[in-house]
Order: sequence, then structure tokens, then C-alpha cells
Amino acid sequence: MANLVLYRKYRPKTFSEVIGQEHVVRTLTNAISMSMVSHAYLFSGPRGSGKTSVARLLAKTINCENRKGSEPCNKCSSCVQINEGRAIDLVEIDAASNRGIDDIRDLREGVRFSPTTLKYKVFIIDECHQLSKDAANALLKTLEEPPSHAIFILATTEIRKMIPTIISRCQRFDFRRLTFQEIIKKLEIIVKSEKVKIEKSALELIASNSGGSFRDAESLLDQVLTYGSTLNKEKIGVEDIKKLLGLVDIDLIAELVDFISEKESAKALDFLNEILDKGRDSQELAKGLISYLRGILILGISPGLENPMVVGLSKEEKEKMGKQAEGFKPEEIQKILKLFMEAENKMKYSSIPQLPLELAILESCGVV
Repeated sequence: MANLVLYRKYRPKTFSEVIGQEHVVRTLTNAISMSMVSHAYLFSGPRGSGKTSVARLLAKTINCENRKGSEPCNKCSSCVQINEGRAIDLVEIDAASNRGIDDIRDLREGVRFSPTTLKYKVFIIDECHQLSKDAANALLKTLEEPPSHAIFILATTEIRKMIPTIISRCQRFDFRRLTFQEIIKKLEIIVKSEKVKIEKSALELIASNSGGSFRDAESLLDQVLTYGSTLNKEKIGVEDIKKLLGLVDIDLIAELVDFISEKESAKALDFLNEILDKGRDSQELAKGLISYLRGILILGISPGLENPMVVGLSKEEKEKMGKQAEGFKPEEIQKILKLFMEAENKMKYSSIPQLPLELAILESCGVV
């Protein structure tokens, strides 16, 4: 049997386990307690913010046979069916691959029938903004006059692409991107539960590379734990994470930034080629350089070295970055940062991948 991935293994089983979406949880639990559950909900927000998890949690709670206030018992047959993913009355549809009019017609046919084992038949439509125009209009009629046993939960990462008439038929909840500290806190809980030793700075590096998506953070942690199981080490560290993620060593990036700061264009280009000749990926180098320059920009505005923008660095590395920040004017580092952001984008289409990087270095040094 395949091992259960972390984001499924640690999916919230109660509303109290949901992180970072207090406004959503409070409103939904109040509605459940007061028996004011709506027939249609719309969850919008960035990927990995918990939309689908909360949708399943809501479906489980309203169907729970022994609900405790606004929390599911997780022991009754309804809860067990949903937790194990075998509840036939919980219908999940991926609108990215089931976006046509025929798919929605099939859904409308299914809505007519009463639930088989649960109290409510719940339809979760993920990425609902990808429904075709005809399919969205067909769904609209069902949302206007659904049977009493049916509840719809729509989830989207692009609310602006939703037709206004569907939005107006639903209770809308906007999920926010998780903060760095919220991701760290949950990762620490998972690591403790998995009985794995990993440095706090290593968890910070995972969180900083998740882009605010907790699901991405869990997937990265899953990779790290698998990788760490092959190491003969007592504790997984930052260097192990860097090797796994293919991150370019921070010392190399810092040295390259020194050459740019000193306007040493020839040395900067030679050093760049030296790094790439050692097998470093040019795209990862660009990504690391942008992240490093971003840290310098932040430190130039807010010198506090504990800023979450510069996580995963040692004390010496943070001090080095702080000194470099003093050597750049804010407007100068902004210009350089924009140059390398443009270079990273151009690298995807360049026949010589490193050429955009070289041009950005020359322009940053004032050569072109």
C-alpha cells in the first residue's frame, strides 16, 4: 500500500485544527451551532490555503450523527466514511477536467436524488472558475433552487473569473495566504508527531520556499523526511534542505552580489560562469539571487535581522547581508532587483539560458 502523504495524513479533522482562517471558521461554526447552514458556499483564495479541507470538514460536520456543538465527533459512521474518502453522498468534482455542459447536466441529475447514507448530499466543485460559460449557466439554475438535501461548496483560486450571478447565489468566504509563522507552527506539530528531529532553521527554509501555501510546505517536508531517512544523521539541517531543493549556496550568491555592488562587471561575469561550470542550475541561481536581493531590500528598509524575509540564514550570513544592504541605496537595489526578475523570466525562452543573467549583471554594474 502506498504511504499516505503528509497533506492528506494531517488534513484538519476538526475546525479547531484549521490554521490561519479564523474568520472563516468562526462564521461557519456559528452557522452550524445556530442551524443556519446555507445551501451554497463559495470559498476563494490562494492555493494551499485550506479551501478544500474546510469544504470537506463542513460536509462532515453537518452530516455528523453525534456532533459536539460545532465540531464533528469523527467516530460515527458518517464521519468515518468521509474521513476515509468513501462517502458516496460527498461528491467532489474537479472543474478543470469536468468543465463542460454535459458534466453539469450529470451533476443536476444527481442532485435530484436523496442522499443514500448521509443526511445531506454535498457537492464540492473545485476550481469552479474553469467551468465553461454554458456549464456555469446550467449550474446557476441549480444553485437558485436546490432541493433541501443538497449543499454546494464551490472553491476557486481566481474569483475574478467567476460570473457575478453565481457569486450572488453563494455565501462567499475569502481565504487568506498563510503567514510564515503559521506554517512553521504547523510544521513543528507534524515533525513532532512523526518523531523526526529537524533544525528550526531547516523548517524555516521549507516555509520560505512554500510561497505561502501550506500544502506546498507539507509536500516539501514529505520530501525532506524521505530524504532524511537515508542520512546517517541525528538531526536534519539546513544544508540537507539546500541539497534536496537544489538551492545555490548562499555564500556564492553573496560573493556575486559583492562584485555587483563594487561594479566589478568582469569579475562578476567570470564568477557567474565559474558557478555554472560547477553544475549549478542557472534558473535556480536566478531564483536564489532574486531572493537574496529581496532580503537586502528588506534589510535596507527594516534593519531588524529577524525579519522573516531572511529566514534560513546563519547569524554570520544575516550580518553579511546587513552590511551589503548598507552599500546600496533603496532605489538602486530596487532597480537591480527588477533587472534580475526580468532576466529570470527571459531565461525560459533564451537559446543561451545564462545570457539574460549576464546582461542583467552588466546593466547592474552600469556597463550597458
